[in-house]
Amino acid sequence: MSSVASAPAAATGESEWVESRLVASLMRTTYTSQLMGIAVIPILFGVLADDAPLRWLVAWVLAATAAAAVRGWVLHRFATTVVHETAAAQLAFFRRWRISFPAVALVWGLTMPLFFDDAPLGDQFVCWLMVAGMAMFATITMAAELTTLRLFLDTLMLSSLAHILWHIGFERPLHGPYQYWVALLLVLFWAVLREAGRRLHVTLRRNFELQYRNAQLIESLTRQTQAALDAVAIKNRFLASAAHDIRQPVHALSLYADWLGSEPELVREIAPRIVESTKAVNALFDSLFDLARLESGQVHLRVGPVDLAQLARELELQHGPLAAARGLRLRVHAAPAIAHSDVMMLRRIAGNLLSNAIKYTARGGVLLSLRLRRGVPVLEVWDTGPGIPPGQEQEVFREFVKLPGHGGTEDGFGLGLYIVSRLAHVLGHPLTLRSRVGRGTLVRLVLEPTDAEAAARRAALAVSQLTSMPWVRA
Repeated sequence: MSSVASAPAAATGESEWVESRLVASLMRTTYTSQLMGIAVIPILFGVLADDAPLRWLVAWVLAATAAAAVRGWVLHRFATTVVHETAAAQLAFFRRWRISFPAVALVWGLTMPLFFDDAPLGDQFVCWLMVAGMAMFATITMAAELTTLRLFLDTLMLSSLAHILWHIGFERPLHGPYQYWVALLLVLFWAVLREAGRRLHVTLRRNFELQYRNAQLIESLTRQTQAALDAVAIKNRFLASAAHDIRQPVHALSLYADWLGSEPELVREIAPRIVESTKAVNALFDSLFDLARLESGQVHLRVGPVDLAQLARELELQHGPLAAARGLRLRVHAAPAIAHSDVMMLRRIAGNLLSNAIKYTARGGVLLSLRLRRGVPVLEVWDTGPGIPPGQEQEVFREFVKLPGHGGTEDGFGLGLYIVSRLAHVLGHPLTLRSRVGRGTLVRLVLEPTDAEAAARRAALAVSQLTSMPWVRA
């Protein structure tokens, strides 16, 4: 088994992970005492071959071999299979087979009737050394799991002490003080081993707790470093895309100005183009300012009642001429309803959705619907545009994304729907999208009541949510 503890899993709590590492340490170090116990069995048989009844000695050897075999199987199974499973699975396996440890202790405690006060003192001394060695090795190798260590020591010492006390009380009550001193020394030895095991266990537990916390700290630092790298990457894309998008209208303004200077009589033809280029630059700066405020968390909320019918009329007046100029029909259906939200941010969301729908739609129309659905106001924008290919629905809500081959994207900045998703998240309005290629797209905003405090917290966390925004696919 490897001696390197695995890193804590994200879903594993500290207590469970530490317990699983302690169990793994116990199973790993127990191999030492397991090998020692197997090696001592024939030695003890040889020492007591002339002192103990052969049938009882053989029975003990068979019992000790069987107990060692069972515990050996448990150790092997854990090392080859269970150690690769979850912490919970490791603990469940260990608890199921923990009985194999005190079973070994019981077998060794039963050596006492084979030699105590019957074998020559030299042989008794050798047997006592073997039993004491087993107890000390167990204290060192099993200290990682305190309950198991105590079960082992208690079983070994109680079974040994029980025979000594029975021997004193019933078999040879007047033999002398020797047995009493042995019983007292056994109790003291037992207490010392339990305390030594407890202290060693505390040290091991603290080491694994420290490992867990260090791993959590490293993981946290890794996440923060990755977040910083992501932020830098986004800012680089931000600057590159903004510079690319702003270059064309600014260059056009320069050309128009030169043209107007050299041929002033063309002012009627050039002036509208200058206005369009200026509008494009202003639109870009508006989007960049919105994005900067969102990503700095400096969004000021004014949550209150919003008259949706009035909002629909304002949006129709604002976007109707743009739709008509593109040969589209803008229809507005608004039911009398009140939403609890920030009117400026909601207007910005709806305006971006309408602008996006009109920009993408080459023929047909756009529908703005404000209605009640199960008592909750719902804002929907339908269009008859090209639709969004399957698998790319989420991409349109990322910053600087322009879908290739879609009309209307060449003069955009890829910020509209990104800002919509961010604002919707801040306000707590679930945003969904449904689209069919060649048929059009539906974007739905459920205007659940905005909690001002919760919205302020989400706005303050905007910087940590640079790379993606949660949204729900319909």
